[in-house]
Amino acid sequence: MSTEDLEKYETEMELSLYREYRDVVGLFSYVVETERRFYLTNNVDLQVRSEGGEVYFEVTMSDAWVWDMYRPARFVKNVKVVTFKDVNVEELAKSDLEIPKTGLGS
Repeated sequence: MSTEDLEKYETEMELSLYREYRDVVGLFSYVVETERRFYLTNNVDLQVRSEGGEVYFEVTMSDAWVWDMYRPARFVKNVKVVTFKDVNVEELAKSDLEIPKTGLGS
């Protein structure tokens, strides 16, 4: 497989992943971004822990979707992430995700 073929394959995989994200984002309430992954979830618990002078984050999620193009199954029942980097949790505004109903002949 040439470098060009590999780049084309990865581009197609990323586009497919984006389309899947676009299709499922409305099913979730939160976006969780860690140093390694991006998750959509309906249940998230973020705990800041400290041990031996080190601060770390423990994130527990259930019913999640993970952005990872190399993962065959992106829906995950339970996820627990421990990281020393910042974690970003945002609640999705449902009104931002809904398609306007005006002009559709209702």
